[in-house]
Amino acid sequence: MTHVEDELNSQPECWTRAAAEAAAHAAALPAPGERVAVVGCGTSYFMAQAVAGLREDAGQGETDAFAASEFPHGRSYDRVVALTRSGTTTEVLDLLGRLHGRTRTTAVTADPETPVMAAADDVVVLTYADERSVVQTRFATTALTLLRAHLGLHDDAAVADARTALAAELPAELVGCRQFTFLGRGWTVGLANEAGLKMREASLSWTEAYPAMEYRHGPISITTEGTATWMFGEAPEGLADQVRATGGLWVDGGLDPLAELVRAQRLAVAVAAARGLDPDQPRHLTRSVILAP
Repeated sequence: MTHVEDELNSQPECWTRAAAEAAAHAAALPAPGERVAVVGCGTSYFMAQAVAGLREDAGQGETDAFAASEFPHGRSYDRVVALTRSGTTTEVLDLLGRLHGRTRTTAVTADPETPVMAAADDVVVLTYADERSVVQTRFATTALTLLRAHLGLHDDAAVADARTALAAELPAELVGCRQFTFLGRGWTVGLANEAGLKMREASLSWTEAYPAMEYRHGPISITTEGTATWMFGEAPEGLADQVRATGGLWVDGGLDPLAELVRAQRLAVAVAAARGLDPDQPRHLTRSVILAP
């Protein structure tokens, strides 16, 4: 078993622990009514998109998501939350340094022995969700679960669905597809983006991701026999039938959307294995992007 398989299989236990600990971290996390930005790089940026959607939908305050390198310094926020598994990512540390003394910052990380511990005003450390694989799985979903629980939006059904996602067989025809598109709505757009990234990182697949209502505005033109379109959450009316009419494979996300992401992680590993690739060591990638001065 690869490291990434071991790590993605541990997600139900990690989620349960994060949800149980959320109340203890409340003071470090955004309070209702605060104007908040959530930032990250790569996978963490897509989790930031999901958090922002969840928080605004819950009516807890205006919430934006940015890649750390694209943070708009002309805007004013009550708190900036940085998601960083490694605690060493250059863009995140640079941003926290620029915000120091001006805006309250919180970092959610997996490693307490890294520079982010001193760079942020508040820190939440999820050591049990750290990973050996370059490809992120459990840290990303555990951090999102922590914030979901903080918003009062987590329940045990998500954990049960994650166990189902790990146990159920993937559709056999999925592994043989040559192209994958992931769709979301609201907070699940971030999950769709992350599913696409997982497939690119681990299996070098051609993948795309869109808000579901945008799919008809051009991207559906690539859909045909041998392609797959995977929905995270409730699909727009009629879209599944349109995809099937092209000859493409429609995957209906019937589980909790975060559990659907677990299924997509499994698919990425399965496609990597079918292509003789090592999902623990994707080409051109490292655990953290650390740029030279």
